[in-house]
Amino acid sequence: MDGIFLIVLLILGGLLFDARRRIAALERALGGGEASARIVDRVLPPLPAPSRPMPKVPRPRIVIPDVETLIGGKLPVWIGGIALVLAGFFLVRAAIDTGLLGPGVRAALAAVFAVVLVAASEAARRFGPTREDPRIAQVLSGAGVASAYGTLYLAAASYQLIDPLPAFGVMVAITGIALALAVRHGPPTAVMALAGGFAAPLVAGYDAAGLGALLVYLGLFVGALFGLGINRGWTWLTVAAALAGFGWANFLGLALGDGDVAAVGLFVVALAIATTLALPPSARAWLRVAPLAAGLLQLLVFAPTLDFGRFAWGCHLVLAGAALILAWRDERLLPAPAVAAVLTLVLLGMGADRVAGLAAIVATAMFAGAGLARSRRHAVWAMTALLGLLGPVLVLHAATPSLLPSALWAVIELGAAGVAGWLSWRHRDRTSGRDVGLVGGAIGAALAGVTGIAALAGSETLGLLFAGAMAGLYFWGRHTRADALAITPALPFAAAVAAAVMPIGQLLIAAVSSIGGDTLPYRELPAIGVPLRDLAPAVLVAAALLFDPAALARARRPMAGLAAAGIVAILYTLAKQPLAIATEPAFVGWGFTERAVITQAMLVAGWLIARTRRAPRLGDALLLLALFRIAWFDLIVLNPVVVPQAVRAAAALHAALAAALLWTWPAQRPAIRIAALAMTLVAALAVVRQVAHGSLLTGPVGTPENWGYSAAMLLVSIAWLWRGITGGARDLRFAGLGLVLIVSLKVFTIDIALEGLLRVVSFLGIGVTLIAIGWVYTRFLARAAPADPLTPADTAPPADRAPA
Repeated sequence: MDGIFLIVLLILGGLLFDARRRIAALERALGGGEASARIVDRVLPPLPAPSRPMPKVPRPRIVIPDVETLIGGKLPVWIGGIALVLAGFFLVRAAIDTGLLGPGVRAALAAVFAVVLVAASEAARRFGPTREDPRIAQVLSGAGVASAYGTLYLAAASYQLIDPLPAFGVMVAITGIALALAVRHGPPTAVMALAGGFAAPLVAGYDAAGLGALLVYLGLFVGALFGLGINRGWTWLTVAAALAGFGWANFLGLALGDGDVAAVGLFVVALAIATTLALPPSARAWLRVAPLAAGLLQLLVFAPTLDFGRFAWGCHLVLAGAALILAWRDERLLPAPAVAAVLTLVLLGMGADRVAGLAAIVATAMFAGAGLARSRRHAVWAMTALLGLLGPVLVLHAATPSLLPSALWAVIELGAAGVAGWLSWRHRDRTSGRDVGLVGGAIGAALAGVTGIAALAGSETLGLLFAGAMAGLYFWGRHTRADALAITPALPFAAAVAAAVMPIGQLLIAAVSSIGGDTLPYRELPAIGVPLRDLAPAVLVAAALLFDPAALARARRPMAGLAAAGIVAILYTLAKQPLAIATEPAFVGWGFTERAVITQAMLVAGWLIARTRRAPRLGDALLLLALFRIAWFDLIVLNPVVVPQAVRAAAALHAALAAALLWTWPAQRPAIRIAALAMTLVAALAVVRQVAHGSLLTGPVGTPENWGYSAAMLLVSIAWLWRGITGGARDLRFAGLGLVLIVSLKVFTIDIALEGLLRVVSFLGIGVTLIAIGWVYTRFLARAAPADPLTPADTAPPADRAPA
């Protein structure tokens, strides 16, 4: 059944091609025919009659076939052709299954059937009723060619009635007949021959005569189709034959045993090279490169079955070498070397052993040699040189480091780094644009150099080595003045971040646990030497490069953010070291103090950076981080009023220092002013709490403490009002009035529960304060009426009526 489906699929493809050709001819005819003239007459107004009559040119009448004509007159012919081919195959198959006829008689019947079909096609070309419809002859000739190929396979492969040499002669004869018939009848005959020839082994049993005979048959048949496609200029036939050939190779690789895959691999190599040569030079580059890529991919699939042995590597390198040679001869095939190099590296990573080591030497010589020789002619050659020079050694070193001693790895990689550096130096005059040799050579030299030195000095030096690579790329870019090199230090920086993934992961875990309320995040932090060794060098070099406005190009902003985050993380880790709070008693004793010192350090650093006005984003980031720490840790999850912590004098001092820095922040904004107001109030309340409770702020609120909160807030509100009135600060006046209202609400709802003199003092104090504030504020409004937007000029009281 698989053969039937393949036949039907390929023949229907031929039908589609023929229909497309006929539609194109119909469109060309309509361009000057009567139908198009009628369409123009309906759209455009009639032209004025000429002064003298012009001779009429006869227009051909074009009859557009309707659906009934297409279905009733066209499809049956092609379906009948398919039926003839299947009839011949099933006739032979029935004879095989029943055992009524011997092998010779079966093959003879199949041959007679093929000859009858070809003769019938010639008769159809000459016979009157069928001569006017060329499709009849096309279908019969195509069916005859397909049957002839099937007959040859039965006679030579299945029954061994014909020796290989005579079978080859018969194949040549059938191919000649197919070529002549295709030239005579056109593409439909070629499609029928393609379908029948590839489907015949499936119908007769592909494994009946062994793999060798089948592959010879497929190779000769594909070659014949390639010759026909070249002779007639039918690129579609070449592509179709190649697809069918690769399909057969894939099927055989999956269906046969491990020992038979080697022969299929040779078939794939030959098919890929032959297809590339058979395609016309005018075909698109990707289409001509596709067979080579498909062959290399097919060999990748076969490689595990072949145990990544010498044969698998031999086939792969032969096909890769063919890609290099073909691209050397024809630059339109230039993508092929780069594709072959990449797939070679994939195969090296899949099966890295001593055989792969020998293959890597050959691959390096092939790709690096050809690429370096022509690197200045095209970017693809420079890319091929880099892939061949650096790829094999780096892939093998990463996959199987035990393959060679560390010192030998270092020598090889440093040698590769030197050659890559020479490539970049060789292209140093190409500073405009993104030259692959200049940029890629510099990056490759840095990568191989870091890997080689690390092989000798150990992975603990990677942080320093990546930092050195960043500096080297920066200075090479400065020397050449190539804009494309400006971004290259970002690559070693990204590699340094990736290499430090373990300490970065520990830092992130510590940060997440701390945000979640963990009192002992120190236990999650890495040892201080690890981030200092692995991350700090690259972060510091990145921070230094940011001082050059021309450095890093588009990577400038992300690198600035990552460098700032890295510096903060490292400083945070350093700040956690002196107290090393790893137990609950240690947290109770020093947790708040440590947290306050870290937060204050962030605020002071942000304040200093804001004063320089050189990195405003960094200053704002530190400010936001510090305020987040105060709001989240000090006031919510680790509030010392709830979580026991010895604050000593740090609580009020911490809030007061934060408020002072916010009030004097260089770039004052409304959000910063609001934060300063909030921190001032927090500092005042913290003083009351500390006076009432001492170092540990946990415990209930007593009566004196409650009264103290009212007094503290009242004093703060008076201070804000006074400063707002004398300094013309409208936000302070509003804040003072709002706080006075809050204190009043507290007195009338909470302090009313006090007893004795405290309740009297509370109400007396708030009453006198409110009267005084009202008196002062009224005089202020009267004096500021013309200019202060709080009191519009047209509603201000006259000066002589203002209260004294």
